[in-house]
Amino acid sequence: MDDVYHIPVMLKESIDGLNVHEGGIYVDATFGGGGHTMEMLKRLNGQGMVYGFDQDLDALDNWKRRTDFKKYDDSFRFVRSNFRYMKNFMLYYGVEKVDGILADLGVSSHHFDDSQRGFSFRFEGKLDMRMNQQATITAEQVVNTYDERRLADIFFLYGEMKNSRQIAAAIVKARNNQPITTIEQLIEVTTPLFHKERQKKEMAKLFQALRIEVNQEMEALRELMDDTVEMLKPGGRLVVITYHSLEDRIVKNMMKTGNCEGREKKDFYGVPETPFRLVNRKVIVPSEEEQTANPRSRSAKLRMAELI
Repeated sequence: MDDVYHIPVMLKESIDGLNVHEGGIYVDATFGGGGHTMEMLKRLNGQGMVYGFDQDLDALDNWKRRTDFKKYDDSFRFVRSNFRYMKNFMLYYGVEKVDGILADLGVSSHHFDDSQRGFSFRFEGKLDMRMNQQATITAEQVVNTYDERRLADIFFLYGEMKNSRQIAAAIVKARNNQPITTIEQLIEVTTPLFHKERQKKEMAKLFQALRIEVNQEMEALRELMDDTVEMLKPGGRLVVITYHSLEDRIVKNMMKTGNCEGREKKDFYGVPETPFRLVNRKVIVPSEEEQTANPRSRSAKLRMAELI
């Protein structure tokens, strides 16, 4: 398999944590380049099933182009959908419970490297940022139609930007003269608000915030996490790789308390009640070698839990 399209993060650690066994049924909620799915299929050895979810129209075509996909026909099914609809699709395919669910929440390498998709400030192009190319809301629409307060909230909540109000005000002022339709225009408007030595980091936060809003990433993640309790078999594994504190907090809360908000429930004797048992109490991060070879992995955190 050619991994230039997308390098899977913490491949061995995550699939080991998933505890894949022959005859099992597994969900790769973020198919992407198919690297994690491929490792699951190898370990299943034709005895079991993997359902790969991805809303990107390019994902399956690239999988077929880069792999001998036909030999996995009997043990792999691609689902062209957002993982927030996992439960509905699994029931549609007659699957009530699964042995494991994996989600690598980062944006695929090819998304950042495709100048036409608008995910990176490294390229010129339109403000798009849609993971689902058939979705109606783009980053251009967010930048040009959201009011100043809503923009500021997005930049503060999803980008954790301290000067979110100033950024929103600058965008609204600029768009009143001319719509902001390209990456270059957005950079020109916002760059003066960032200290020179932190421009790249701040711009990355800005683009992250817009991407999260465009793709409703936090809402989708909460729905996925809520469904895991119902979809996993007892002893089934939930394995999640996160890349920023917002999504990591949701995953951590679910695994520790059984809900995305982190509300602790206790029984009559004051003992905490949770549907999960933590597989790794200390978060796992990529090795130095992996971080050097794959810079995308540097902010990654791996959490794993087992349904009791």
